[in-house]
Amino acid sequence: MNDPSWQSDRATREQARKLRKNLTLGEAILWDAIRAKKRGFKVRRQHPIGDFIVDFYCPEQRLIIEIDGDAHLDQIDHDAQRTAILNDLGFRMIRFTNNEVENKLREVLQRIDATIASYK
Repeated sequence: MNDPSWQSDRATREQARKLRKNLTLGEAILWDAIRAKKRGFKVRRQHPIGDFIVDFYCPEQRLIIEIDGDAHLDQIDHDAQRTAILNDLGFRMIRFTNNEVENKLREVLQRIDATIASYK
């Protein structure tokens, strides 16, 4: 990540550290399922990319995994703009709701695995 557009400032990196300590239930469930290469790929949680902090990031695939809670219902335009910026930087993104992660984890993991497999 030598491109300066990806560089995060100190405040963003510090906020990411705080968020790692306070995962939502959905984030904690997914993190437990994908951490430590359990699925065959490395994932970072609450990873800063430029001015953004993404929930999960797979550097090998340049894949961002976002878990959306109820707050995201009020920021649809913001999320779309954020996704477009990250896509323009060459990142891919998939999104799940907290409900999907909490109640349909198997399907979430299958979709992540399929997304990873489709770009290998």
